[in-house]
Amino acid sequence: MVDAHPYLPNSSKKVLEEMLKTIGVSDVSELYRDIPESIKFKGELNIPGPMSEFEVYKFIRCILDDNVSLMDMPIFLGAGCWPHHVPSAVKSIVSRSEFLTSYTPYQAEISQGMLQALFEFQSLICELTGMDVANASMYDWASALAEAALMAVRVTGRKKIIVPRIICPDRLMTLKTYTEPHGISIIMVDYDRESGCIDLSKLRGVASSDVAAIYIENPSYLGFIETGVDEVASIAHGVGALFIVGVDPISLGVLKAPGDYGADIVVGEGQPLGNPMNFGGPLLGIFACRWDDKLVRQMPGRIIGLTSTLDGSERGFMMILQTREQHIRRERATSNICTNEALCAVAAAVYLSLLGPSGLRELCESIMYRSHYAMKLLNDINGVRAPIFNAPHFKEFTVNFDGSKVGVEYVHKELLKRGVHGGKIIKNEFPELGETALYCVTEVHSKGDIERLALNIKSILEV
Repeated sequence: MVDAHPYLPNSSKKVLEEMLKTIGVSDVSELYRDIPESIKFKGELNIPGPMSEFEVYKFIRCILDDNVSLMDMPIFLGAGCWPHHVPSAVKSIVSRSEFLTSYTPYQAEISQGMLQALFEFQSLICELTGMDVANASMYDWASALAEAALMAVRVTGRKKIIVPRIICPDRLMTLKTYTEPHGISIIMVDYDRESGCIDLSKLRGVASSDVAAIYIENPSYLGFIETGVDEVASIAHGVGALFIVGVDPISLGVLKAPGDYGADIVVGEGQPLGNPMNFGGPLLGIFACRWDDKLVRQMPGRIIGLTSTLDGSERGFMMILQTREQHIRRERATSNICTNEALCAVAAAVYLSLLGPSGLRELCESIMYRSHYAMKLLNDINGVRAPIFNAPHFKEFTVNFDGSKVGVEYVHKELLKRGVHGGKIIKNEFPELGETALYCVTEVHSKGDIERLALNIKSILEV
């Protein structure tokens, strides 16, 4: 009797034993020892028996019917993946087979369309961020930040990265995962309790000649806008460090471009630019930097360039830089970025092209009007404070329930019962903020949606 599965390579017991012996472990479970026991599944999976294709289809449909989308209920959840309207034209263009089925444009001579689309994406990101060079995308904001930190370390030869205390926990976790094997230290700087902005005096106290980069998020993870960006840039450059800024690109329709206040590297999340939430992915990492030979040559990912024939009669697109481990010696590679989010980048390019500068500004103004209207209504409710910080906000803001008789979890569950999805509960991420959630309001939320949220919260707290 054959002990191997016909469709699973290397499933033979003999082959498995040889593989384990070669890598020096006695059991497969040892490969997962870094996963805490508390979250490992123990027992048998409840998977039904063999089914026909039609039976599988019905089974999956029943599972999917339990999902509730943005079209079924107002959702005020953001925190890294935000509800925005995706124009039908974007969906139509990226659904074309020329884009949809393209894996990656290795063969320039037959990939001119995809290469041009990515070149346009890079150009638009540069215009939006005020940077000189952008790559053809990363996996997401978190990986872009981590790669920016590694890039800063390679350029400066230093091994300390300063980040604000108020930073997205997921991005911080990814940053630590990337940097820890390199012996890089992550230093967190506390925030001003009134505004939420990074404490400049404390930042000056830790900024030194061994710091590779100082990173801020603008708007911040909790929605407020960092107002001391010029000072942060000055502090970074004063000690010879790079200044890295993380952005929500949508906000740049009204906020000053990071390049205009001294950013050396800009990273961010491109999901708001024409990409649906998709249950949390795929996302789109933005990565751009100012022109400097040392910076550009250390940029991760790939850069698409434009050239022309000698007589200038024809132009062509090609990959001009891709210093990753598949193409050069591994020890000299700047990244292992492989299948990047090319289709998501094309969607972002289409989206930005459709809106244009004036359209993007109108969108931002609409978001700010709606989010500030929501803050006002919620802040007028007894026991509610929105936002916590005395600072300008963009589309996200904190809502605190310390003044009420119930906790934030209770409010969240009751809202769900009433067909409204509240914000992300952040009391465990920032215990000092108490019974607090992070709410998000964008152009998809109507005046009625916002008033419905406020009325329901008021009703919940009055019980």
